[in-house]
Amino acid sequence: MSTDNNNPGKLLASGIADAVGFVGGALLGYWIGQILGLDVFAEGYGASSLIAIAMVGLGGGLGLHLSKRWHNARKE
Repeated sequence: MSTDNNNPGKLLASGIADAVGFVGGALLGYWIGQILGLDVFAEGYGASSLIAIAMVGLGGGLGLHLSKRWHNARKE
């Protein structure tokens, strides 16, 4: 059994890294959408609004993935 899973400090650091990566990626996706003229909060679900929502989701997912890779690389 690994002791890393029982260390609250390491679990907290991992959770914070995940949160920062997800939020940072989502914000990056949002701002790229804004630069391209896509509005996440547009009324209705038009094509531009759906693309903007997808960009925020993809940005969050990519940010989370990158933060996990960074955090795992620091463990080794």
